[in-house]
Amino acid sequence: MKIIIAGAGEVGFHLAKLLSYESQNITLIDSHKESLAYADTHLDIRVLKGDATSIAVLKDAGVDKSDLVIGVTSSETTNITLCLLAKQLGCKRTIARISNTEFIDNKKAINFSQLGIDELISPEELAATEIQLLLNQSAFNDTFEFEEGALIIIGVSMPKSAPFIGKMVKEVAEIFPELHFMPIALQRKGTQFTLIPRGNTLFQAGDQVYFITTKTGVDELYKLTGKQKKEMKNVMILGGSKVGFKTARDLCASRLNVKLIEKNKDKAFELADDLPNALIINGDGRNVELLEEESLESMDAFIAVTGNSETNIMSCLMVKSKNNIKTIALVENVDYFQLSHSIGIDTLINKKLLAANNIFRYVRRGEVVALTRLNNVNAEILEFRVKVTSAVNGKAIRNLDFPQSATIGGVVRDGEGIIALGGFEIREGDRVVVCCLPRAIPKIEKLFL
Repeated sequence: MKIIIAGAGEVGFHLAKLLSYESQNITLIDSHKESLAYADTHLDIRVLKGDATSIAVLKDAGVDKSDLVIGVTSSETTNITLCLLAKQLGCKRTIARISNTEFIDNKKAINFSQLGIDELISPEELAATEIQLLLNQSAFNDTFEFEEGALIIIGVSMPKSAPFIGKMVKEVAEIFPELHFMPIALQRKGTQFTLIPRGNTLFQAGDQVYFITTKTGVDELYKLTGKQKKEMKNVMILGGSKVGFKTARDLCASRLNVKLIEKNKDKAFELADDLPNALIINGDGRNVELLEEESLESMDAFIAVTGNSETNIMSCLMVKSKNNIKTIALVENVDYFQLSHSIGIDTLINKKLLAANNIFRYVRRGEVVALTRLNNVNAEILEFRVKVTSAVNGKAIRNLDFPQSATIGGVVRDGEGIIALGGFEIREGDRVVVCCLPRAIPKIEKLFL
């Protein structure tokens, strides 16, 4: 695919890096030479200095022959204008990064695709949504929903007490035949090695295991992993960033008691006006005494979303040492993901990865409805819509030429989530959720064309 990315900031560079690894034809545009210098020397892409809304620059980038234009500059006005121009100049698909979520909230009222924008994404909104999902499944350290919860992916670190430990996948299936979930990815404790579980895969204590399940199966997973479902009532947020504001707003709407700590006095007063149902505290959240004064011991979760990754990590570690509650830290450095489970923080989230996940489904072949990359695990989860021409149409799962490094976890049919086993026959219109290692992606895509 020929892809043009405007904006060499953190999201743009990260996207360009991921896409260049997949041998895509990438052109990265930015008006600042310094922002392009590192990408030019470290990535196999073309860089172009100039204004992304300049028609001459877009023509130079080959916009008329491009499959995808992605506007991820810091200016949403630039991103929107870029997409409008690119579509008029012949680009097939456009995506604009925005910060004003009113655009997303009013998608039905305003037909953005008619204007020339196929997709709007807000990394901050994606991060806030991710946090809310994690709080809904409080005992798990990663979660993702397909089709409004028809199928749910849950990540959990297996405790020694779980009845799965020391047993193979096929043995667990025989002992618990009525279960409504299945393992789709596994990473051994202390390694970076990702497995797609098979019948003879052994569960070990400390494994990070990802299960796919239905709403019914979530409660079963709580019981069998020895985790306790804790109702979230009181949440403390460190940092009044865009993510902090959106998270507080959403949690207040869900009737949770929210305390938000913001160091900047003026910002704290602004937040107090905009979030009447949250308690806004002006102070330094790294101060242990302040947290204890604000009843840290009564909190069910602590969410650190300041603009500084190190502050977020250290404050979560400090909170964890005082009170064993759920901790979530926002980090900018993707490399920190390797540390999350080993250092004791429940979940790290990254806006760049969330935005990339959202955009990547437009790069995959076949009709990909949703895509996510699992935290800390080298695997992708893709949701394909089965077409009449798809090679999987009309076939039972056991009869498919499916690579060993991939597995079908579940199927959404007529809005209902199904944990699909070998005898399940796939039909046109089904939405099939596949977990696969990167090397299996080209073969999987061909099955769903």
